[in-house]
Amino acid sequence: MLNEKLRVSPFARNDMVSVSGLLRYARNDMLKWGRAARAGASGRWGRAVRVGAAALAALAAFAALAALALVSLAACGGRAQASVVVAGSTSVQPYAEVLAEGYEELFPGLEIDIQGGGSSAGITAVGSGTADIGMSSRELTSDELDLWSVVIARDGLAIIVNPRNPIQGLSLAQIRGIYTADIGNWSEIGGHDATIHVIAREEGSGTRAAFEGLVMGEGSDINPRSIVQDSNGAVRQLVSDDVNSIGFISLGLVDHTVKALLLDGVEASRESVVDGSYSLYRPFLFVSRDQPTGDAKLFIDFSLSEEGQRLLADEGLVPERKGQAEQAEQAEQAEQAEQAEQAEQAEQAEQAEEGAGG
Repeated sequence: MLNEKLRVSPFARNDMVSVSGLLRYARNDMLKWGRAARAGASGRWGRAVRVGAAALAALAAFAALAALALVSLAACGGRAQASVVVAGSTSVQPYAEVLAEGYEELFPGLEIDIQGGGSSAGITAVGSGTADIGMSSRELTSDELDLWSVVIARDGLAIIVNPRNPIQGLSLAQIRGIYTADIGNWSEIGGHDATIHVIAREEGSGTRAAFEGLVMGEGSDINPRSIVQDSNGAVRQLVSDDVNSIGFISLGLVDHTVKALLLDGVEASRESVVDGSYSLYRPFLFVSRDQPTGDAKLFIDFSLSEEGQRLLADEGLVPERKGQAEQAEQAEQAEQAEQAEQAEQAEQAEQAEEGAGG
């Protein structure tokens, strides 16, 4: 008999009832066949009885094993626990994976399933209910504002070239000219005489949308002949292999295999994003169809917690909560300074009245 304190899922409970019925059926038939065998059946009929009894014994043993397996499954809480599905931006994906690892260490009973696909794909998945949380590396469009979203961090957008390329920096106008194909040779901007191999992200990518908004602006389109890749990693790999190429990726994913260019003389760094001197940065969003609840909410809350924000900062992102805390502190300091000034003015006015009265 099962321990009454054992947690049994509805699925396992139903399956166990079915197995119990099978066991009773097998037991009853075994008794019938056993009585017939003991009654002295002989010859071909007797052999059939003995074979049938043996087969039913095997069936009963199998059923017993199945019941034990279901009991074990029930002791573990039933069938495999459902995971939180997080899908979308390949820029956000590696950071979400870091958050998931940190979360699963604290709460090992929940699996966070991180998938890529691009910002638009993730937002669509949330809208259709196939993902619990969408990842976006761009702001929501007017058609998507009915969804719930929160900024978890901010990330710079780095313009990258091969480390062997002598170019150290470009202006925003020069980058735009390269991507519209108005500039097609490195020699036109101080480099060697070679055709520029332009690499871009695919339509629907949050990284591409951010680049178009921050660099291309209204009326300028990325040259359709550009080499299109479907992830930051693929862009980085192509640029690292081709000395004449140029691309754009998440600042947090820049490594020794590529070189991030100065933008109008400003280094692409976390510090320059924080102080606002580097103009190419975008938000990283978590998106949900409605106000998050349950396990999805717990994971988002962890991502916005002090520990979650520390993990993102360690990976090179600008923590959103830290920025908000700094803004709140600055606002509080400004309010206190204003109140002190008003108090001082009131005191001076009072002293002046007292002096006039004396």
